[in-house]
Amino acid sequence: MAVLAQIGTRTGNEPARPYHPAVEMPGRQKAAIIVQLLLSEGADVPLLGLPDHMQAALTEQIGTMRSIDRDTLQGVVEEFCAILERVGLSFPGGIEGALKMLDGRISATAASRLRRLAGASSKADPWDKIAGFEVEQLLPVLGEESIEVCAVMLSKLAVSKAADLLGRLPGDRARRIAYSMSQTGNIAPEIVRRIGMALIGQLEIQPVRAFEDNPIDRVGAILNISPAATRDAVMQGFEETDQGLAEQVRKTIFTFVHIPARITPRDVPKFIRGVDQSVLVTALGGAKGDQTEAAEFILANMSQRMAASLREEIAALGRIKDKDAETAQTAIVIAIRALEAGGELVLTFPEVEED
Repeated sequence: MAVLAQIGTRTGNEPARPYHPAVEMPGRQKAAIIVQLLLSEGADVPLLGLPDHMQAALTEQIGTMRSIDRDTLQGVVEEFCAILERVGLSFPGGIEGALKMLDGRISATAASRLRRLAGASSKADPWDKIAGFEVEQLLPVLGEESIEVCAVMLSKLAVSKAADLLGRLPGDRARRIAYSMSQTGNIAPEIVRRIGMALIGQLEIQPVRAFEDNPIDRVGAILNISPAATRDAVMQGFEETDQGLAEQVRKTIFTFVHIPARITPRDVPKFIRGVDQSVLVTALGGAKGDQTEAAEFILANMSQRMAASLREEIAALGRIKDKDAETAQTAIVIAIRALEAGGELVLTFPEVEED
């Protein structure tokens, strides 16, 4: 693609050496000849690697040409081959190609700044890129931007996506945006483009995070394997200071007592295979209160032979310390979480009945 771009930018007036002296034509025509020759021979020509304006110019040129003689074809091919032989090193071309090549070698902050600068100078339609974002990525924009900007965005999106976004907004805001859309008929194209460029910058430039996972998920993961007393104390504090946060954290918590509600019976054999039998005996035998339901659920969904063996060991073990039981139950939770992370098991989320 770099060689095609080089040919396409030649004017035809440069000295021909060492190229074929008989070929005197604009570089765009030469590029069109090479592309047509390669395509006629069944070659895959990745024209998407060229900038949009060069793709358009090349397509227009191919559309205007009819036929050339053999001498001209030979001369263009010889010139093309000579350029190929002279190439010592090629570069990816464009900021995106360079960023892909340097991925992991430059900081996320530098990469974000370069993408922002590249987007600001791009001649491409920003709305084509915005159309590729998911609804979940676009929804926050509708909650933060002005009504007029939101109206322009929905007017430029596909009808199905715009309807989905509008349906997720509070009623009053949705009505105001819908009304504003009816007033967008006289907005200048350049203003619409500038709004698109600004939104691209907002959508693409994500803050660099010190942690990859969600903070709420991190809190829940820690509380999952914390002692019950610690978990209860932390959740009580959340309830007193921020009920919204408490609700979010509660959704991420998965402990031994949640097993019957969030594990399907067929998945029980999967996680007990990863737990030592002595740990199972301690966890199940030490179950009390709400934990008893989880213990019976596990025993009921394994082989009858294994369940009978475990019950015998539990009866022979006698009294189990609460601390030992909790440690063993945490080991089971860790085994389940490991299977979930590996995609071998899926935790269900029971629907909460609303009053």
